[in-house]
Amino acid sequence: MVALVAVIACFLTACSAGHTATQVGRIAGTDSLVVGTTGTPASLDFTTTGGAAIPQALMANVYEGLVRIDDAGQVVPLLATSWEVSDDRTTYTFHLREGVHFSDGSPFNADTAAFSIAYVQGSWTNGLKSQMDVVERAEAVDEHTLKVTLTRPSQRWLWSMGTLTGAMMSPTGVEALAANPVGTGPFVLDRFAVGESVSLRARDDYWGTPAHQDAAIRYFSDATSAVNALRSGDIDLVWSMQSPELLDTLPTEFSVDVGTTNGEVIVSMNNQRAPFTDPRVRRAVAHAIDRRAINEVVWEGLATDTGGAPVPPTDPWFTGEDYATFDPEQSTQLLIDAGVPHPDITIAVPSLPYAENISELLYSQLAEVGFRVHLTSVEFPAVWISEVMTAHDYDMSIMGHVEARDIPALFGNPQYYLGYDNAAVRELLLDADTAADPTPAMREAVDLIMADAGAITVFNQPNIVVASPQVSGVSPTIVTDALALAGVEKR
Repeated sequence: MVALVAVIACFLTACSAGHTATQVGRIAGTDSLVVGTTGTPASLDFTTTGGAAIPQALMANVYEGLVRIDDAGQVVPLLATSWEVSDDRTTYTFHLREGVHFSDGSPFNADTAAFSIAYVQGSWTNGLKSQMDVVERAEAVDEHTLKVTLTRPSQRWLWSMGTLTGAMMSPTGVEALAANPVGTGPFVLDRFAVGESVSLRARDDYWGTPAHQDAAIRYFSDATSAVNALRSGDIDLVWSMQSPELLDTLPTEFSVDVGTTNGEVIVSMNNQRAPFTDPRVRRAVAHAIDRRAINEVVWEGLATDTGGAPVPPTDPWFTGEDYATFDPEQSTQLLIDAGVPHPDITIAVPSLPYAENISELLYSQLAEVGFRVHLTSVEFPAVWISEVMTAHDYDMSIMGHVEARDIPALFGNPQYYLGYDNAAVRELLLDADTAADPTPAMREAVDLIMADAGAITVFNQPNIVVASPQVSGVSPTIVTDALALAGVEKR
């Protein structure tokens, strides 16, 4: 479920604790790298459990794919050294690295790669398994050559192979994924304390450049606790800090880096419920929202304004165009043109701090142009998922989505909670997936979505990273879910 996957990654909080329920302080040796963040995983099995917290901890650390996504959003080799694509773009022939072993000692080869793809199709229950639906078959040509045949050309499939759905798994290691994940990556799991931490041990037998040191991720309930742990030396780095107002309180020796993410926070309108069945009313909302003001209040201006579009800056179809200028007069006129100068709406506000802050601003901005606005708090996640996402029983809501390249999920399915239904957009999304270059069709699809005001992105969430002076090699830009720790060095 895309909304649930998205929100757990960046906005849910976690219990603050140490290595055990009673111990607090540093959870690993002083030579280890300890990262503090929020969004604790409930298990370590992302084949059955949604949410970005699990792949954040495990992808690029324990698991690897045939390919990876670099900071520019491009697909580059990883466990596959190269590949060829047939003229009809339905057959991929991957040439695999030799001498690679899983952490349980079993070999990585074309048979295990074919098994991993089939395992997604046959055994995963995570909704993201649909990314593998386009695969007709995967087969070993020889020990280090894998042939994958698709039912149709798909740009998205190869890109998704650099995410959690492309994780290579050992047939001998899938029985205990929730507690003992087995991969080809630079770390092995040392300890998983539910609600508290994930500890990783650097592999001596890693096939590539080894990690600089052992590492751990410790989960905090709030940014203040994480920053205090950084000050005391209990952790070495705060990843995805949610309280920018704390930056001015930090000692000057700490480094601060701000990157972009896939986390678009959208004002969702139920496209299948009046008054939002009329695109003029949706456009009135778009022009009533002062995105700059919201950015300043929630992120002190550090978030990226995507022009209202659900496109992060790392996507090749990002243009920076302002699709929804702040224009209250135009908003008022659109409501008059639609014959509803004072529509009565209710905003279902999930019980998340960022959504509550945004809703207060939305109340004022929408009321100013003529909307009669009511706010109702909805417990998240259970009630919000049940009432808004599943039952579609809402007028307007606010939600963060962090799944990479999720426009097809958000706007390509009329049964999704947004209720956006445009056959021309769906055709363009299919054209983009099957084209040699998806960018033109994707840009045209975004243009149509924004002309309809299917939903409005108020900002693209920043990734604020605060590190001690001993830490280097951190890349703050988030392109996929992975928090890669092997290249981060603690001196």
